[in-house]
Amino acid sequence: MTGALERLAAEAGLVWRYNDGSGLRREAPPESLRAVLSALGHDAGSDAAARESLRCLREERARRRVPEWFVLSPGRAARLPLSGGGAAEWRLCCEDGEIREGRCVDVVALDPLPSGRHRLQVGNDMAMLLVAPERLAEVPRGWGVTAPLYGLKPEFGGGIGSYRDLARAATELGALGADFLGINPVHAGFPEDPLNFSPYAPSSRRHLNVGHIAVEGDGARAEHELIDYPAALAARQAALQAAWKRFRADGGDAAFETWRAERGAELARFAVHQALSEVHGAYWTDWPVDLRDPASSAVLEFARSSEDRVAFHAWLQWCAERALDAAQQAGLDAGMRHGLYLDLAVGTHPAGAETWADPALFARGVSLGSPPDAFSGEGQVWGVAPLSPPALAETGFEVLAETLREQFRFCGLLRIDHILGFERAYWCPEGLPGLYVTMPKEAMLAAARIEAARAGATIVGEDLGNIPDGLRSDLHASGILGCRVAMFERDWQGGGGFAPASSWDAQTLASFASHDLPTWRGWRKGLDIDWREKLGHLDAESAAGERGQRAADVAAFDSLVGQACDSPDAMHTFLAGAASRLVALQAEDILGIEEQANLPGTVFEHPNWRRRLTVPASDFAEDARFRRTAEIMARTGR
Repeated sequence: MTGALERLAAEAGLVWRYNDGSGLRREAPPESLRAVLSALGHDAGSDAAARESLRCLREERARRRVPEWFVLSPGRAARLPLSGGGAAEWRLCCEDGEIREGRCVDVVALDPLPSGRHRLQVGNDMAMLLVAPERLAEVPRGWGVTAPLYGLKPEFGGGIGSYRDLARAATELGALGADFLGINPVHAGFPEDPLNFSPYAPSSRRHLNVGHIAVEGDGARAEHELIDYPAALAARQAALQAAWKRFRADGGDAAFETWRAERGAELARFAVHQALSEVHGAYWTDWPVDLRDPASSAVLEFARSSEDRVAFHAWLQWCAERALDAAQQAGLDAGMRHGLYLDLAVGTHPAGAETWADPALFARGVSLGSPPDAFSGEGQVWGVAPLSPPALAETGFEVLAETLREQFRFCGLLRIDHILGFERAYWCPEGLPGLYVTMPKEAMLAAARIEAARAGATIVGEDLGNIPDGLRSDLHASGILGCRVAMFERDWQGGGGFAPASSWDAQTLASFASHDLPTWRGWRKGLDIDWREKLGHLDAESAAGERGQRAADVAAFDSLVGQACDSPDAMHTFLAGAASRLVALQAEDILGIEEQANLPGTVFEHPNWRRRLTVPASDFAEDARFRRTAEIMARTGR
């Protein structure tokens, strides 16, 4: 590897030598560095190009009078040094519209600012001032349930769980004393591709999945254990189309028009994208070239000539927002402290609505993923587009703030998937080994604190995997909860036994597993091992070895909790006694379901995101298993 390439990579924030999830030392090849640098906008195709890109990068950074962002504390005066010293005029555009101006020498002195994102202009340079509370409010001890929204048994028609079913579930669980109800991401998906139903590869994280709208006339049935997405979505879409025609025929609703105007240009672009998808297919990268730019004359003409279809897709978002808001309110009305516990996916599909509307925000030719570890010897490629760190900074972290804000409108508790990506994101060039890209962690955490504090909400950061040194302490300092998964909480430095729940960090959310892991009963039976052997991910010898280790693990856990049977009661009692502020119990475990929701590394080989719960939400409060679980939580002071 050449010196010019390495110097450019280091200057651009690449980390290509690292320890993977198994502790093995890895080094990405030069081809990976060149590909990732290209995705960041730096030409490194040759040594000469790398030297020129390095020169330009260093010159640009040296030229700036101020860096691209500062993190400040609200209510405190600030002194921001100017690079190179000397006099300069400055202009501050506060978030509330206030304008401050001045002239300074060497330092910009600012009076105290309120919490928010404020733009400081010094000469030709802009800096975003992220004025954030230093720490989010501490959350009281509590508990809740996680359940698959898609898998709630439909009680209002259709073949997929709806937001109305979610409201019913929140009401029932609130009556049992639960503080929150957690669900999978509900970001906008791909109605024109019913087989792309993974909630973690959405089309847009700033809009909602309209497949969960309950609607009159949805003739699909939920008669089987597994969801038939093509049939269920086709029936729901047809019913929504009919409902839209009735809405138009009845004269519409002024509230919809007001809402649509308030949502402005961003909603308009999304609705145009969805209408274009009906004609040209789900993925904009397959569209005619003149339709791939949302500002093109062809797109503008389409929007004008297809007003009804554009309005239809805006109306769907209005319906979805009202329904999700009603579910949140139902939980709060039932006594939940937080209401819904939503999940923010780590990234967005590279050919979805977000990357069409704002392509400059995303890196192309690479995917987010994770390095090799004990569960995936080759690492994982998730097929989602990463946000570009330079673009994030240049745009003042607007897309991050807006994305978070959209989630907080409907929840009191938010899980940020793979929050490790706030410090460094693992980028996988196509066909090449991956490497890490450093992210502006301090600014991203500040943006998250600003939005969470405004909403009075709590953040849970999914901090599992190959955790960078210092990240958990930074999350703790921000008041962001981490995750503690019982099957991973072991004495890894000693004998490897399970750690008592009382020893876990207090500023965490505790659970037994997650949607990517086996259920309580499935873990005990080793069903995940069976699946991996069946699919060829393990040979017979390796599978036998893992089954032996699993049997030992089950025995060790049973010894720790004092019960050796399939009932989850002792496990739930164990979790209830955790030092963790919050405890999340999986509906699948409460109901004794054996198969897990998702098997990482598979798409259609395993029925991911298709399994239904075995009882309707309206039965939760009277179901003996849910009642027993609630009693366990109450006995332990949760």
